[in-house]
Amino acid sequence: MTYDQAYLADCRARLAFDLLANTWNAVVIWALKDGPYRPGELRERIGGISQKVLTETLRRLEFNGLVARRAYGGAPPRVEYELTALGRTLLAPIDAFGAWAFEHGDEVMAAQERHEPAPPRRPLGAAPDNSRGTRGC
Repeated sequence: MTYDQAYLADCRARLAFDLLANTWNAVVIWALKDGPYRPGELRERIGGISQKVLTETLRRLEFNGLVARRAYGGAPPRVEYELTALGRTLLAPIDAFGAWAFEHGDEVMAAQERHEPAPPRRPLGAAPDNSRGTRGC
């Protein structure tokens, strides 16, 4: 299989896009770039994220090996999160995507305004449509 075919047939490429398709994954990874941070500190850095969504996102990133959770005993107990070496490898692509958005965001928003009403969006947390032969990946 060639690199060009990976996006069409290889589940690893789809996995990578799924990781970044969730809005909060990239935001939390970027917020942790100077970590480690406690959950309350992360919420302050990010802004606009609920405790529930932050917890779910951190668990998902930990499950995928991108974030490490460290619990400390004592009174009161505390937890910190930091990027793993694997998680740090996503900083450059996220930075590049952010730079693209900064440069072209106005163009995208202008195009959206020309096309009213906005197309329906998949609800946050909804499973992707797997009806196009992606089952079993």
